[in-house]
Parts: sequence; C-alpha cells; structure tokens
Amino acid sequence: MTTNEYIRGVKNLGWPPFDGKLWQRNYYEHIIRNKQSYQTISKYINNNPAKWADDKFYTE
Repeated sequence: MTTNEYIRGVKNLGWPPFDGKLWQRNYYEHIIRNKQSYQTISKYINNNPAKWADDKFYTE
C-alpha cells in the first residue's frame, strides 16, 4: 500500500523519484513479548548510535 501511494505521488504529484530500493531487504517485524525482550531491544536502540562512527559507511 505504501509503495503504491509513493508511485502515485511520483506519477501524479511531482514527487521526486527514488532510484534505489524502497524497502530494506530481509527486514522483519519483532513483537516484544516480555520484559527481558523489551530491555534487550531498548538497550540496543539506546546504545547503537554510539557505534555509528565505527560503521564502514560512516563519513564525517
């Protein structure tokens, strides 16, 4: 549905076209089912930006 709306916007509303992929490959949803899962995911979200400078795609 989102992809179709984007295509309509490009064709009919003058949105700029995007030449890359719209969706991340192998992406999946994860349902948080318990407190431990919540804590693990929260820790990842909070700490991950600090690792950006170490990423191979990082540029200043």
